[in-house]
Amino acid sequence: MEGSTGGDRPLTTAALAAASGYSPQQVRDLENLGVLPPAERGSNNYRRFGGRHLVALRAYRGLATAVGPVTARRTLREVRTLPLDEAAAVVSALHVELTRLRTEALEAVAALRAISTESEPSTASDAKETSADAMSIGELAEALGVRTSTLRFWEREGLVLPERVTSYGARRYRQHVIREARITAALRAAGYGIPAVRATVETVRALGDVDGPLEALQGRLTDLASRTVALVAAGADIAALLGAVEPGEVEPG
Repeated sequence: MEGSTGGDRPLTTAALAAASGYSPQQVRDLENLGVLPPAERGSNNYRRFGGRHLVALRAYRGLATAVGPVTARRTLREVRTLPLDEAAAVVSALHVELTRLRTEALEAVAALRAISTESEPSTASDAKETSADAMSIGELAEALGVRTSTLRFWEREGLVLPERVTSYGARRYRQHVIREARITAALRAAGYGIPAVRATVETVRALGDVDGPLEALQGRLTDLASRTVALVAAGADIAALLGAVEPGEVEPG
C-alpha cells in the first residue's frame, strides 16, 4: 500500500500538509478527529506520516465536497475500522442518498414544468368556476399524497390559502390555490425549506410563472452532479485505503 500511495519515506506534518493542501494544524486536527489513521512517532516524538495518510486526506476532501465535513469525518472513521463488506456498504449508502436527492429534484422539475404549461385562470374563467371545480381539504390531501394536517400547516405558513365556506369554516381550494399547493408540494419534496417555498409562492402569485423555481432546481441538479463526481473520486481513494487491510481485518486505532 505505501509503495502505491507515496512511498516508504515518512512525511513530517509540514510535508503532509504541503502535499495535501491542508495546513499543519488541520492535519493534526483531522488526525485527532479520527479522519487520519494515527501517525507513528519518531524518536523525537514528532509525527511520521505515510502515503496512506495523504490518500486519506484526499478522500476526506472529496467526501466533504460530496456529503459535507461531518458525514465525511464519520465515514472515514468507520471505513478504517469496519470489515470490508460493512465499509463498502457505508460508501454505497452515500451514493444512494445523492441518487435520492437527484430523483426528488427531477420529480420537482417535472411537476413545475407541468404546472407551468397550465394557463393561469383569467378573471372571466374564475367567474365561470363552480364549486365542483374546487376541492375539499381531504380531496386535495389525497391528490397531493400529503396529510390534511400538512395542508393546515402550509395554510398557517401562508403557502396555501383556501377559502372558508359554510358556518363551520370548511376549507375550499379553488384552482389557483390548488396550483400553489402543487408547487409547494413539489418544492418541499425536493428539500426546500419553508422560507424558500414561501418566496417562490409569493413570486408565482405576483408574476404568474414558475421560471424562477425551475432555474433554482436546475442549479440544484448541477450541484448534485458535482457532488456525485466528487464522491466517485473519493471512492477511488477509499478503495485504496481499504486495500491496506485484508477483508474483515480491523485496523488498530
